[in-house]
Amino acid sequence: MLSVKRFVTNMFAENTYVVSDSLTHEAAVIDAGMLFDDEWQEFDAYIADNRLKVTHLLNTHLHIDHLFGNDRVCSQYGVVIEASAADEPLLKRCQQQAAMFGIKRQLPDMKIGKELHDGDEIALGASSLRVIATPGHSLGGLSFYSKTDQMLFTGDTLFRCGIGRTDLPGGNYSTLIHSIIERLLVLPDDTIVYPGHDAPSTIGEERRFNPYL
Repeated sequence: MLSVKRFVTNMFAENTYVVSDSLTHEAAVIDAGMLFDDEWQEFDAYIADNRLKVTHLLNTHLHIDHLFGNDRVCSQYGVVIEASAADEPLLKRCQQQAAMFGIKRQLPDMKIGKELHDGDEIALGASSLRVIATPGHSLGGLSFYSKTDQMLFTGDTLFRCGIGRTDLPGGNYSTLIHSIIERLLVLPDDTIVYPGHDAPSTIGEERRFNPYL
């Protein structure tokens, strides 16, 4: 069984998730947005207090607000960045991304350590997360789905009563809508949606109430 802990991080109120197996304590970090000291203290304390072993660092996409903490998670917990190769250009331009939003902090050079592809299974103890390609917000947008635990991590593809913006590099509105309708809304209604910003929802709620769909 998987447990989920949400941390709201950085100036963009980005959701960083720690998904862990209750038996083995193996954990995946999804979209490490930690930037400030208090965010790191809360994150590190949760990992230590729950005796978690971080085995994966997953990225739904590689816009700046979702990767501030990537380098430190890699060095501190011995993992590599796992993401779609289609988003590698965003990672290479992370300093330029930061400058777009007036962020002057120097960011380290980062690279994808493991490329993820549609249909890949990411093991977490007895459970797993399946990779679903959901481009549109970015070229390499991914979602992570556990059928057994009825949970879906959508990054900035699908929000509670909202969808991701498509005016950033790699964005395409038609592609995004196709990804949501053809790849996500086909999942069971009771699937919990954990988005990259704001509160969780369910597939059923979004199918019925999302005004963009």
